[in-house]
Parts: sequence; C-alpha cells; structure tokens
Amino acid sequence: MALTKLTNTKGSIFSTLNKLVTETGAIDLALGKTDFPCPEKLADMAATYIRSGYNNYAPHEGISELRKVISDRVMRLYNHLYNPETEITITAGHNQAIMTAISTTIKDEDEVIIFEPAYESYAPAVSINGGRPVYVALKQPNFHIDWEEVRKMITSKTRMIIINSPHNPTGAVLSDSDLIQLQHLTNGTNIVILSDEIYGSIVFDNNTHQSVSRYSKLADRSFIVSSFGPVFNINGWGLAYILAPEKLMNEFRRIHQFQIYNVNTPLQYALSEYLQTDDSWKDISEMYQGKRNYFNRLLGDSLFKVVPAQGSYFEILDYSNISDESDIDFTFRLASEYGVAVAPVSAFLHEKNKLKMVRICFAKNHETLEKAAERLQLVPSLK
Repeated sequence: MALTKLTNTKGSIFSTLNKLVTETGAIDLALGKTDFPCPEKLADMAATYIRSGYNNYAPHEGISELRKVISDRVMRLYNHLYNPETEITITAGHNQAIMTAISTTIKDEDEVIIFEPAYESYAPAVSINGGRPVYVALKQPNFHIDWEEVRKMITSKTRMIIINSPHNPTGAVLSDSDLIQLQHLTNGTNIVILSDEIYGSIVFDNNTHQSVSRYSKLADRSFIVSSFGPVFNINGWGLAYILAPEKLMNEFRRIHQFQIYNVNTPLQYALSEYLQTDDSWKDISEMYQGKRNYFNRLLGDSLFKVVPAQGSYFEILDYSNISDESDIDFTFRLASEYGVAVAPVSAFLHEKNKLKMVRICFAKNHETLEKAAERLQLVPSLK
C-alpha cells in the first residue's frame, strides 16, 4: 500500500541546490536569499518585545494591532477595506497561508488551474487535498497569460485559479487588463481565486501592482496572500498574512486554528509598531530596479539572454545560445565549473521540458553581482 499522498509530485530541488552551494562554494543566485539585513530599528523592537515578556500565545488569527495596520495599508494602497477582525489572519509564513487556503477550498476531484512555471508549493497542496492541478503554460516571450486558453480549460469541476504577481520565478507582472479578464471569466461561477502577492511591493518601470483587492468582484471571491518578509529581509521570521471576505475567512480560520494555533508573538508586536513608524518600504521597488538594471548591464557581454523582470527580485536567464544541456545538467555544471549557482526552471514545472532557462535572484550587494556576472561572462558556447 502506497504511503505517500504525493505520488505524482516531484520532490523539492531547493534542498539539493542548497547542498550544491555548500559543496562547491558557488555564488548563490539560486535561492531567494537576500544579502541585506533586517532594519536595525525593527530588530531592536523585536528584541525589546522578547525581553518585555511578550512571549505567550497570540490569538490564532494574529494580534489585533498588526491586523489593523495591514487593513489600513491595504485601504491606502488599493482602496479596499478588509475588516481586521474578520477578514485578515496572520499566518506562520507564506507557504502555510497557501496550504491552508487550498485546504479550505479544495476537496476530492476539484480542479485547480495553475500557471506554469509555478511556485513549487501550489500543486502539492492541491494534490494533498484530493484536487487535480490543471496546468496552463505562460506564453513567451514575456511569460504572459493567454486568457482564451484559460477560458477553454475551465470546466464544471474548476474550483480555484491560482495567480502570482509579481511572479516567481519569471518576474512577470499582471496588468489591469489581465485582472479584468480574470474577473470576466469568473463572474457567475463558484471559482475561488488564490492570489499570491508576496512580492507586491516590488514592481518596476513605473508600473503599479494590480492587487486583486483593487477589483471588487474579484476580491469577493479571493484569498490574497502577502508578507513583509521580502520588503524588510525577514523571510526567516515566518510571518505572513492572508486577506479574504468574511465567508471565506471563517472557513480558513477553522482549519488554521488546528494547523498552527500560534504565530510568533513578539515579532508580530515588533512588526506592527515598526509599520506605524517607518515607511522605508516605499523605496524598495526603486532599490531592486537598480539592482536589476545593474546586473543586466553587467551581463551585456555574456552569451546569456536576459528576460528582464517586471517585478520581484527574480529573473530568467536563457542559455539557449550556450548549450543544449537540460537545465538540471547546466545548473550543476555552472556551479561546479564556474562557481555560480542558479535554479533550473524545470523546478517550477510538473514535467520535463525543453526550455533552456534558469532563474537567478538579484537581491544581492553590488560586489556579489559583479563577481557573479564576471563568472557568467566566461561561460562559452558548446554548440
């Protein structure tokens, strides 16, 4: 008798990549780790709350102070009011929010539309809950959605559509037109939207993050997952949040309370106070756009073709001018021979592919980007 509920799901490659970085000493552009510290003021606040005894259980929905700050911020940015008492929940990280939202919604034989390449936790969460992932490929050259194809994929069994913008791994960003088309497709259905907006504060080239919360008809059927982790370099704190209308949030909390009752109490207090006294997050897009531009200029003399990110701190490099190797083989050779670790795009796909692409993370200091680019410029063509 099979013991696994994930018979058709690949294991995560990221533990392997972490091991590869350790063994080869390669510059790590593979994992989503930033080179930047947590703001000193926020770290001091966290230490103060720990020392002051804020170390007991928080309410399972999160402390009211942090939920209120988030509600105010969403209203200010997207003009949509989420009731902090009934429509916002603090979670133990981004993955837990996604898993619980899917567990809340999906049952046996339900279909979930997932756009590929896709963040690796979506499909396993669907499968664990008895659902069936339905994959729709993002289209080249800029990883956009063909909404006519999506329309043809929707059936009476379609229960959820998962979107992710800014997108991991490609850095693509959904437009106003995309969200309007999604709204048209789902009007009159019982389809739930799960919108992964963890990088919503990092959008480039004077574009605006099109949060689902901007669109009232979508917001009424959507879970929105986000986090301050990428903004303040505190992904390791394991703090995220989810927004949803009360009818969805009630069901979410019923499951959440038994999955993980408490989310780190002193860090919630520190973050809620910091958000009321600091607005440095407003400059985050400009900072990362500068990183993107700088690194792409450094790669100008290489054989890699860059697919410029529109948001997030991830970007795609196309190595089709260099080699016909699989992206897995190319990744291992790049780390072993040239000392740069990247992530193969196949890690974000459910089956083998012929794409000659890897993902890099440019959330690094200039020195790291310069060293990585210098090594990548040395990679010759094997064709």
